[in-house]
Amino acid sequence: MPSDPVSCPGMRLSRRSALLGLACAVSAGRTSLALADAPGEGRLVVVLLRGGMDGLAAVVPYGDPALRELRGRLVPPDPGRPDGLLDLGGFYGLHPALPGVQALYRSGEALVVHAVAGPYRSRSHFEAQDLMESGAEQSMASGWLNRAVAALAESRRSKVEAALAIGTATPLLLRGPGAVGGWAPANYPALDDRLYAEIAALNRSDPVSGPAYAAALIDRRFTSAVLRGADHGMVDGYAFPALAAATGRLLAAPEGPRIAALEVVGWWDTHVDQVRRLTTPLRLLDSGLLAMRAAMGDAWRQTAVLVITEFGRTVRMNGNAGTDHGTATAAFVIGGAVQGGRVVADWPGLGAGRLYENRDLQPSTDIRSVAKGVLAAQLGLSQGGGGGG
Repeated sequence: MPSDPVSCPGMRLSRRSALLGLACAVSAGRTSLALADAPGEGRLVVVLLRGGMDGLAAVVPYGDPALRELRGRLVPPDPGRPDGLLDLGGFYGLHPALPGVQALYRSGEALVVHAVAGPYRSRSHFEAQDLMESGAEQSMASGWLNRAVAALAESRRSKVEAALAIGTATPLLLRGPGAVGGWAPANYPALDDRLYAEIAALNRSDPVSGPAYAAALIDRRFTSAVLRGADHGMVDGYAFPALAAATGRLLAAPEGPRIAALEVVGWWDTHVDQVRRLTTPLRLLDSGLLAMRAAMGDAWRQTAVLVITEFGRTVRMNGNAGTDHGTATAAFVIGGAVQGGRVVADWPGLGAGRLYENRDLQPSTDIRSVAKGVLAAQLGLSQGGGGGG
């Protein structure tokens, strides 16, 4: 497929890195929301899908002749068949659980970017998320969101409201030299088995932290179900549609914030039974994006929503009918301010000799270029600033 530059109004993207500023946070279950005041009327929402979403399952390149031989029953039926893919123009199709995204695509409000990855090549959730949050090619003590608070303050020549992390810890995204506070409600829920199951699942494939964490849980008398992560971690994701709607209402308010970020943990790490396990989170993501659009009303026309994940999944199905940690994936840019209705990809192909390390989708676009273009278009931040520093 030919290469196509990503477009936002008046923008042509570079491959430089990006900043995003946030100034306060709210949480619900395993979904969290962060907000900031920003100049102008452009709105920006970033949705982080933590766990490594399978981009080849969310946006299926059904026109690639090697796809079905490599993926087998992971691939839904072709468009037009029962429970088939939702067509995006003859080569790509959305997962059947994403009809709302297809409707936005058809109305020109959704752009898909495929074969996208960060500059890192780590398959560790913790390392990849660390680099994704720092916005750099090496580990840093500050997050790109924290640094953007300073960038926005400089552009406004006034002090931006102090950042606030809600919960029991401040994520790397909000750590750094910018002023950050912390707050947790008195009734903040105690940690339960589902959180430990999610952490166990994230560590399971790591040869060092996986066995160490499992041994620690056994010492604390956690059950084998927690160690396996059996069907845990999914329920908290049901908070996403409600929180997405709340985000829309907050950003639509005349004196409300103009930047929001939501992160959803634990849905996307589909090592086992992927066909069944992935349908619900994709459906909730879809309904949440539509709920946000409805809640924003006229403000949706000035909004861009960037949906990203730390890495993709392996092209081939594993022995547990799932996929393991991979490299390139898919991202979405959605909103009334987006020039959508296109799939942007310098498609690398899935045939012999085309996979990264003979297992993953080969990356061809740096996710930072997409983020930077959206930031410049929506918030007026300079394309030349920030980088990974």
